[in-house]
Amino acid sequence: MVKSHLVLYSKSAEYAIQAMVYLTEKKSDAPTMISKIAESYDIPYQFLAKIMQTLVKHRLVKATRGRNGGVNLGRPAKEIFLDEIVHAVDGPPPDQDQCVVGLDLCSDLTPCPLHDQWKPIRHKIKNMLESEPLDDLAKRVIEKRKIMRG
Repeated sequence: MVKSHLVLYSKSAEYAIQAMVYLTEKKSDAPTMISKIAESYDIPYQFLAKIMQTLVKHRLVKATRGRNGGVNLGRPAKEIFLDEIVHAVDGPPPDQDQCVVGLDLCSDLTPCPLHDQWKPIRHKIKNMLESEPLDDLAKRVIEKRKIMRG
């Protein structure tokens, strides 16, 4: 699979964020079955189960085994930031900035054709992911659903 350079994160990270939003929206302390989350967002169950294992490993989610088992947030949603979720699933960001048009590394010393325009956008995206708490995102998702339902 060829990954576009304009993609902010993988489909796996997108599914991880959706699952974390689901857990944030559900205001219960009872564990949620992964199958419920998968069904709600139309995510393949086995794929989501693997993603959830990764989130558990990074302590973003707690797993409870057994008949009444499932998953819960690993800590309060206001203490979880989007960059943590993305980096847990996709790995840490590269040490050097990648070129937006697919050339070699891009820096101030060796700029690509779009470097001057892309650099501030890249920094804004990075800052947004680092400063966006999961609870704020979940609130906006709920609001958007209300608007969409009319």
